[in-house]
Amino acid sequence: MEKIKLTEHFTLEEMAQSRTAVRLAIRNVPNAQQIACLKVLCQQVLEPLRKAMGKPVIINSAYRCWLLNQKVGGARNSQHLKGQAADIRVTNLAEGRTWFAWLMENTNFDQLIWEHRKSTYWIHVSCKPDVKMNRHRVIAM
Repeated sequence: MEKIKLTEHFTLEEMAQSRTAVRLAIRNVPNAQQIACLKVLCQQVLEPLRKAMGKPVIINSAYRCWLLNQKVGGARNSQHLKGQAADIRVTNLAEGRTWFAWLMENTNFDQLIWEHRKSTYWIHVSCKPDVKMNRHRVIAM
């Protein structure tokens, strides 16, 4: 996949990358509508976070094709399938909590979820392409 910039600090390549897709030889390539959604997500949520924090925001998972979503145990109606969601890597709990609070107070998101599995934490954030439809739903697990 070519390096197409969605915003100043985010590329299409990183928004569609997946170690699981590579390992299982799954073609994880978004279509034009999904790319448009990824761009809105980057513009409304990820780029503002990156600029406010002054450091890279690492994406664990953003766009997922149906098969990849199934293989990673994603929800059947996951916004990842539409290019509307990203999982942000959290390097430590303090930073993660700071980022979560900042996103909650400063961005136009649809869902913001604090997630973890064992001792690994991440922030799931989504944004609808029609930003007026965002629900600002917060789930802190």
